[in-house]
Amino acid sequence: MPNLRLALSQIDPWVGDLDRNSDEVVRWTKQAVEAGAQLVAFPEMALTGYPVEDLALRRSFVEASRGALVELAGRLVAEGLGEVPVVVGYLGRSEHASPRFNRPAGSPQNCAAVLHRGEVVTRFAKHHLPNYGVFDEFRWFVPGDQLPVVRVHGVDVALAICEDIWQDGGRVTAAREAEAGLLLVINGSPYERNKDDQRLELVRRRAAEAGCTLAYVNMVGGQDELVFDGDSIVVGADGEVLARSPQFEEHLLVLDLDLPAASSDHTDGLLLSDGLHLVRSELGGEPGPAPAGRLTAEVAPRLSDEAEIWAALVSGTRAYVEKNGFRSVLIGLSGGIDSALVASIAVDAIGAENVYCVSMPSRYSSEHSKGDAAELARRTGLHFRTVSIAPMFDAYLAATELTGLAEENLQSRLRGTLLMAISNQEGHIVLAPGNKSELAVGYSTLYGDSVGAFGPIKDVYKSLVFRLARWRNEEAERRGEVPPIPENTITKPPSAELRPDQKDSDSLPDYDLLDSVLARYIEGDEGRDAIVAAGFDPAVVDRVVRLVDTAEYKRRQYPPGPKVSVKNFGRDRRLPITNRWRRG
Repeated sequence: MPNLRLALSQIDPWVGDLDRNSDEVVRWTKQAVEAGAQLVAFPEMALTGYPVEDLALRRSFVEASRGALVELAGRLVAEGLGEVPVVVGYLGRSEHASPRFNRPAGSPQNCAAVLHRGEVVTRFAKHHLPNYGVFDEFRWFVPGDQLPVVRVHGVDVALAICEDIWQDGGRVTAAREAEAGLLLVINGSPYERNKDDQRLELVRRRAAEAGCTLAYVNMVGGQDELVFDGDSIVVGADGEVLARSPQFEEHLLVLDLDLPAASSDHTDGLLLSDGLHLVRSELGGEPGPAPAGRLTAEVAPRLSDEAEIWAALVSGTRAYVEKNGFRSVLIGLSGGIDSALVASIAVDAIGAENVYCVSMPSRYSSEHSKGDAAELARRTGLHFRTVSIAPMFDAYLAATELTGLAEENLQSRLRGTLLMAISNQEGHIVLAPGNKSELAVGYSTLYGDSVGAFGPIKDVYKSLVFRLARWRNEEAERRGEVPPIPENTITKPPSAELRPDQKDSDSLPDYDLLDSVLARYIEGDEGRDAIVAAGFDPAVVDRVVRLVDTAEYKRRQYPPGPKVSVKNFGRDRRLPITNRWRRG
């Protein structure tokens, strides 16, 4: 049985940066070749970054991607890497019209290619295009109709792209029909909670259906609201996990695979399942057994639920700051749990030396909140200052008569204005501290606590905020470090402190109850009657549903933040602002 040494390059491409991404392909290919790899694979659209969204509709970008692909093939040869086949994703275009989709020749495609000996040996386009959740690929691409199979070192390797294995049939079934010895899938699969378990179940099922070993390489990093967690996997046809990369870090997974010798004599153009046409490429290389120094890759341990979410929030925040060319962030640090968590995430993401925080007390700010903010700054080493908004607040009240909610919100808006002024003056970007529970029910102030360029906990319910804070402190203790978040910040009742003795519970149900209703209404898309039937108080459900529905216009104006749930506000959940449906 021939051996194939496979390398899966779990990297972090930057959208639109063709030069950087090409450099990364060369760098990681060199590492793979030094490890003795005979076939190297990179993630979906690694050359352009993913998702490119409407950049795909710019002909100049499509052609630049195609040109960069050809140049990359030449660079690999120039670097002495040309003898090893490299599978890399890029943005391409169709050669023929697609009447079924009413798209002309030259329409964009989500493509991959095999580079070998300075040539683009084969090109193919993603067959199944996702058009649900965060994906809009029918907007940009037309599907491909080929099953590429490359023969390398005596093994037939079928190739697929991400969604090709999330849908039944297609390239999975075709790979079995083509008698492939390995199904290699390149991916840009975004993170959400528990997706690692779902992903493992999927690749096991598809390996069994394809009747061969399946290798799944995924990207890491962040792109706007999306976070990619890596978690590249190799499984046998029997479902055994042969190797698995760590989550949320770049990684080269190299292992020796004993695979069936190529025996199929199917010819080019053979019609397979789902209208796919077989396209074969012979890449050479003598089949042989595993070398004496056989590589058996590790199976990286899984992260706990809290550790996984924390890594996603940190990765997403770091990516947004660095990839947009910023160096530092600014946070209004109130002493409350939300801003404390955001500050801790920022410190882990870009370092305390790049995190600037401002305490902005008013006449209603408690001494313990001011103290808690200062204590967090002391524990983490971030930059900290205090600027009282009391004189500004008094000046406004002297100029105009404001009471009740208008008076409360004025304090928040003064803080927002001050943060943006400091941001303009000093060049930091502002991080907004709002959590998903507050955004859901509109418990935030437009142009106040909602100002900012990015919202690190935008997709984190309040009950999970507390869990993450406790976990981060426990993790610090485990490492022998000082816990970043003061205990009082975690244990005291949440309050916006915009009026005397104010508590969140004055305006909202208990957060555990609120979040349970919100999860059903938002992630579960359950209507009012279904939630009540599940045992929730009708009055509570009616109130929560009404608050969520009437806050849509606020959420549209909130900055982006990393997606960690099944359905986030933004790319996933898109409801009309003007909407008279009021039955849940």
